[in-house]
Amino acid sequence: MQNLQKSLMQQALGDAWEQLPPALQAHYRAGGNTESGHLDIDYPRFMQPLLTLLRWMGALIDRSGTSVQTLVQRNMAGERQLWRRSMSYADGQVRHFNSFWLYAGGNRLLEFINPVLGLEMAVRVDEQGRLHYEGQRFVLKLGRWLLTIPEWLALGHTTIVERALSENRYDMDFRLTHPIFGQVFRYSGEFEVEPRSSSK
Repeated sequence: MQNLQKSLMQQALGDAWEQLPPALQAHYRAGGNTESGHLDIDYPRFMQPLLTLLRWMGALIDRSGTSVQTLVQRNMAGERQLWRRSMSYADGQVRHFNSFWLYAGGNRLLEFINPVLGLEMAVRVDEQGRLHYEGQRFVLKLGRWLLTIPEWLALGHTTIVERALSENRYDMDFRLTHPIFGQVFRYSGEFEVEPRSSSK
């Protein structure tokens, strides 16, 4: 039976959801799916100690690589959308990056890397059907309160662009740019969407 519940991205985009091409709608449709692809992961050497610390906190990836095989699993748990990412390197090492999303009202989404640290992002669709994310603020969740952490005190400004390549493939480009240190982290790559039934 088809799941008629709107996904978090449908809620955030509103009518603009219909402007997304099929591959991106499949990427974000209600229920769950599995996606496989590869990522190029790059960052300046001076970021290594900080990324190692952030990985311990549940954020990002602390190893660079080219065409790293990546598996992304997404499903819902109540109002949360769970993301599980596994990066498998050629030497057998595996890195995991998990997070959960919440709808934050309007065109905004919150992604938490752990129960207290998160990023609020605004989403929009451009004239070519590409999906854009713009970081709005980093947040610290203390009970019912969300405290703002300025971008310059954290990793910088977040941007993500996703573009459909075919009916079930898309590419993405994630960047963190600090106002002083420049681009401090990037991963980009291509994925194939493999929808699965939400009842599974």
